[in-house]
Amino acid sequence: MTSPLSRYMAEPADPHALAAEPPPRNDGVPGVLFINLGTPDAPTPKAIRRYLAEFLSDPRVIEIPQPVWQVILRLFVLPRRPHKLAPRYKEIWWQDGAPLLVASRAQADGVQEELARRGIRIKAALGMRYGNPSIAHAMDTLRDAGCDRILVVPLYPQYAASTTATAVDKVNAYTQRRRNQPQLRFIKRYPDDPGYIAALVETIRAHWEQHGKPERLLLSFHGIPRTTVEQGDPYHRDCMDTVRAVRKALGEDGALVHHSFQSRFGAQEWLQPYTEPLLREWARNGVKRVDAMCPGFLADCLETLEEIQIECRDAFVEEGGEALRYIPCLNGNPTWVRALSDLVERNLRGFD
Repeated sequence: MTSPLSRYMAEPADPHALAAEPPPRNDGVPGVLFINLGTPDAPTPKAIRRYLAEFLSDPRVIEIPQPVWQVILRLFVLPRRPHKLAPRYKEIWWQDGAPLLVASRAQADGVQEELARRGIRIKAALGMRYGNPSIAHAMDTLRDAGCDRILVVPLYPQYAASTTATAVDKVNAYTQRRRNQPQLRFIKRYPDDPGYIAALVETIRAHWEQHGKPERLLLSFHGIPRTTVEQGDPYHRDCMDTVRAVRKALGEDGALVHHSFQSRFGAQEWLQPYTEPLLREWARNGVKRVDAMCPGFLADCLETLEEIQIECRDAFVEEGGEALRYIPCLNGNPTWVRALSDLVERNLRGFD
């Protein structure tokens, strides 16, 4: 007679059960997972559509009931938006690939090399929250390298639920499927980290030494809906911490600093002032020369190279301004790589 237990054990395995996996070797080297937002694999409508489908399906990004939003997304956004974006992506695409991916890799590789010079061994990996290389791929890389301790470093100095939190969600979703989970440590925010601010100010001053000072310096951050801040998101506070720190570090030149928020999507109210309308207003009021920088982006991307450097520049000139000069993101700036290495080193202390 077959026992109930034997019948249970003979049933097909649950497809959602934890998979068998060999234990990682533990050679004591911690992994450092750098996470950025992501980018299409190519500046083509097909690649952009695939990327947008993942990005805009994240309920932390679009806080509309998913059954309603998915109808809008599938019927109206995805059939049209990729074709409009393809020429814009082609215009800013670098020879080595997507700017955000190339610059983010330079930062991750740079930190590993810098820490090695200091005698600190780590294994760095880069994962994108949307697109490739995925967070799962990066975590697999660290697991295969034997990293049983992983420091997660979102490449967002200012915390927001739609950026940092969703990256943390994705890392935790990965570990849910692991039998032998790694130890995890997360860096949440660093909006006024001294090294980060010093790298921003060095970049600004180097630009001014070459081109002269403007009438105003605009720090433009990616916007989020105002309701998310009212519900407790600390993003606006973090942005203001960065603005205050840059203004202070510039000394007397801090009087030139202003701030704004860009990339508004949809009809609801977002954080203000909005970048392009503000620039148009300045030009109409007689402001002729403005420098713009995007401190919330550590790597250049569509929102910086196209939206600010091209669209906002054209809008400013159209209203009577003479020059809107874009100051690039930190990208692979050696000062920033050292500062990011300092941040990683501090957060690895005691992680054993």
